[in-house]
Amino acid sequence: MTILLLGGTSEARELAVLLQDAKVRFVSSLAGRVARPRLPVGAIQIGGFGGVGGLRAYLGEHRITAVVDATHPFAEGMSANAAAACHADGVPLLRLERPGWSEAPGADSWHWADDHDEAAGLAATLGDRPFLTVGRQSLSRFVVPLAGKAAVVRVVDPPEIELPDPWTVLLSRGPYDVEGERAVMADLDVLVTKDSGGRYTWSKMQVAHERGIPVVIVRRSAVPDGVETVTEPGAARDWVVRRSTR
Repeated sequence: MTILLLGGTSEARELAVLLQDAKVRFVSSLAGRVARPRLPVGAIQIGGFGGVGGLRAYLGEHRITAVVDATHPFAEGMSANAAAACHADGVPLLRLERPGWSEAPGADSWHWADDHDEAAGLAATLGDRPFLTVGRQSLSRFVVPLAGKAAVVRVVDPPEIELPDPWTVLLSRGPYDVEGERAVMADLDVLVTKDSGGRYTWSKMQVAHERGIPVVIVRRSAVPDGVETVTEPGAARDWVVRRSTR
């Protein structure tokens, strides 16, 4: 049995440890979009598959018997490709996705957006010094609506697009503590983020609540139809182990 673990998240790294301890053969796949990713234990392949067709070819060539999609909640393209490829070839697929923040305290007061364009429009009306924590791949959606704002952008790697002169770029990687977020957000007046969930970046939400500044948050897309989903790495490990004993 060989498992393909689509990773790049803390949950994927935790699952890799559990699979290694369970003596399950697996390979972790990372998209390669971060210059210095945190690497999981075990075998690793870095880089995309080239769409559904490329993923199907990989599954067949490497005799993959099951796939666990533990990519970021906003890696919609990879999750859709995994669902399509596994469905086409009859390969079992499990989605490991951390719970979102929709049920968190204060969530009913946030400004929820269906996409980044809507989020940018909302942010433009709510403050003059927005804090953008939406990832560098989505920044292009905010350039025009927020061009005249003194935005602070936090990303892991330098943006690949030209940003407006008033913007400030912070290069850093979480997790972030509350004291650090208080310092960063001291002069900012609106937080713009995504419903990534988890604890690594929750402290900014806490600070926004403390300061009473508005939060604009992009909703997640739904998990592809027919894909079984769990929220904990241990449950994903159990799913894999059950399949290995059949």
